[in-house]
Amino acid sequence: MSNAPQTSKQTKKQLLGATILLSLLTLVAPTATAAIDSMTLGARYDATAANITFRVYSSKATRMMVYIYKQATGVQEAVAYVMTKDANNVWSKTVSVSTLKNSYGVTGTVYYGYRAWGPNWPYVSTWTKGSATGFSSDVDAAGNRFNPNKLLLDPYAREVSHDPTTAANTDGTIYASGSLHRNKDTGTKAPKGIVLLSDSTSIGTKPTRALKDDIVYEVHVRGLTKGDPSIATAYQGTYKGAGLKASYLASLGVTAVEFLPVQETQNDTNDVDPNSTTGDNYWGYMTLNYFAPDRRYAYDKTPGGPTKEWKAMVKAFHDAGIKVYIDVVYNHTGEGGAWSANDKTTYNLISFRGLDNPVYYSLTNDKQFSWDNTGCGGNFNTYNTIAQNLIVDSLAYWKNTLGVDGFRFDLASVLGNTCEHGCFNYDKMNSNTALNRIVREMAPRPAAGGTGVDWIAEPWAIGGNSYQVGNFPSGWAEWNGAYRDTFRKDQNKMGMDAVTPGELATRFAGSSDLYQDDGRSPWHSVNFMVAHDGFTLKDLYAYNSKNNNQAWPYGPSDGGEDNNNSWDQGGIAADQRKAARNGFAFMMLSGGVPMITGGDEFLRTQYGNNNTYNLDSSANWMNYTWTTDQTNFNTFAKRFIAFRKAHPALRPTNFYASNDTNGNVMEQMRWFKTDGSVADSSYMTNSSNHAIAYRIDGSEFGDSASAIYVAYNGWSGDVNFTLPWPGTGKSWYRVTDTSNWAEGANQFAAPGSEAYIGGEWYVYGLKARALLVLIAK
Repeated sequence: MSNAPQTSKQTKKQLLGATILLSLLTLVAPTATAAIDSMTLGARYDATAANITFRVYSSKATRMMVYIYKQATGVQEAVAYVMTKDANNVWSKTVSVSTLKNSYGVTGTVYYGYRAWGPNWPYVSTWTKGSATGFSSDVDAAGNRFNPNKLLLDPYAREVSHDPTTAANTDGTIYASGSLHRNKDTGTKAPKGIVLLSDSTSIGTKPTRALKDDIVYEVHVRGLTKGDPSIATAYQGTYKGAGLKASYLASLGVTAVEFLPVQETQNDTNDVDPNSTTGDNYWGYMTLNYFAPDRRYAYDKTPGGPTKEWKAMVKAFHDAGIKVYIDVVYNHTGEGGAWSANDKTTYNLISFRGLDNPVYYSLTNDKQFSWDNTGCGGNFNTYNTIAQNLIVDSLAYWKNTLGVDGFRFDLASVLGNTCEHGCFNYDKMNSNTALNRIVREMAPRPAAGGTGVDWIAEPWAIGGNSYQVGNFPSGWAEWNGAYRDTFRKDQNKMGMDAVTPGELATRFAGSSDLYQDDGRSPWHSVNFMVAHDGFTLKDLYAYNSKNNNQAWPYGPSDGGEDNNNSWDQGGIAADQRKAARNGFAFMMLSGGVPMITGGDEFLRTQYGNNNTYNLDSSANWMNYTWTTDQTNFNTFAKRFIAFRKAHPALRPTNFYASNDTNGNVMEQMRWFKTDGSVADSSYMTNSSNHAIAYRIDGSEFGDSASAIYVAYNGWSGDVNFTLPWPGTGKSWYRVTDTSNWAEGANQFAAPGSEAYIGGEWYVYGLKARALLVLIAK
């Protein structure tokens, strides 16, 4: 796998209709503008719930109307009001609830959307829905794309009624501009905002644990329980069902669950043909609204139900001591890009684009097309203050109201862009980028733990200077792609890709080459071997190449990375499991924050499909029926996680020192050759050496083990390791040996049952491609 983002990032797509390709977009950076109270945008009841005020931003609109509906689809508006613009370009209208009820028959839930006119389509009093009256152009020289025939979703809506396309409306062309589609009215079918009353659902007490002490578990909220027979059928694949798995994750040792995107996305059509991937969007990287929990994942789909159910799920995790992270996609939106490369007229108008295209999207110099660093249609304008406001307000809402503890940012380099239009330039030192504003306004969690947010970046995008592993601003942790690549190449590409012992040592010790020079720490490295967009841990060692063109339910899925640094271990199943044990061990033994992908704790497979973005099927949901080998691996994983949590020496706050810092004559961390001598520069820089060992002085970290010794044999043959000094009066005891001979229920020793090995100069024979962990006591 290269250091570039996964090819799958370019193929997270789905159809709004038979012909509409929705694609991933990106964010840019801030333009000076008058200060507005952006958190009051959207639709809000007053304190007595007697009035509703609708507020929406548009700097270019010349007329704005709010349309109010009795139900989400199938009916015309009950009433429409002209809105008034203030000096800050905020359009507003306050409406009496009693008037809505008594004069227009709007009772209970209030559904709404906006229609906007602007320079490219000025208002004319004779305009009617579905007409071209007033039309000038689909896009003007300033990039405006107003079209009053398209009912627009409020970017600040707290819930969304339904997706743009559903089983009842499979025609996505109605949302498009261009000569064929501009006059199609969307009012009766478009998604509507829902005006929510406040609720008192508890999110519980947020954990304050330090990020360095976390075990992150990346998983899809639907996939976690959709195939779980222990969960009531009605709750499977829902927020409620996910909350019921909190005890399982706690028993595994997980301390932070990281959900793939849960903000509203187009996925209702996944159920139109449940036996096909055509047009499906399973992962959810096509965000339509940044505030609303996705309704499809709620058991209670009534208005307000998804929000309450989400909060109750968060409380269940918090009660189990588990943080809740969400994957957020502020680099692009579900509106997609141009329908075809050379057609500037035909774009989808669902929300942002129809309200203020040059504000919300980064455009080419001539303002006729989207500027794209995602490979999927265009960038969200993250350097624009208004677009930034939306990002920050959304994050604050999910943090403060919905209880989220941390965020993982998809293609996060786009949020470091310092251009609005016509260019891309990442600059971590520019204080006005979205990246710097986020951590300035919402403080990162302190190193020792406490109140704050865990900020995690996917530190790349596509093109320009977007690959930025190790180069994010202070306060940001990163998915460490270099960590993944180094260990994968060492395990699977020996003889093809050179990896030195020194490179392995750097990754084991927290990647100081990436995170030390700018004052960050080992725990700013999120260490992972696999993630959602690629092979599972099992498949990484069971397939030489992707296998994405299988029939349902295993595929087909287009795209996917071709260079995976994978190897099937010669087709030997026992060796595949051993390689997976090693991959898991690397994460548990390294300085930094380990992230495992859901199901890796029991060797979940995707049958070689490495781009399951569109695979909402039983083959892609978690399967909790395990073989004996899977059960043994699960025990190994649980015990290894517990071992990491029990030994602070493996979770350093700062980078390891190479000298003795407490006067016991043992260096805090020392690297060894196989013969027990200190590994010097000539050894560490020689890629022909495939074995390395290290010892950590546990006493310098208050560890229950006076020392920890790790030996890794990456060679294809057995290697003897001469053990170093374990400390005065101490001996070495075996915690685990990942070799095949030890496979079974007790391959990882339970605390107190570690096997006695010996002392200094004892020679331990470690089998090919295996790893050994000892403790001194």
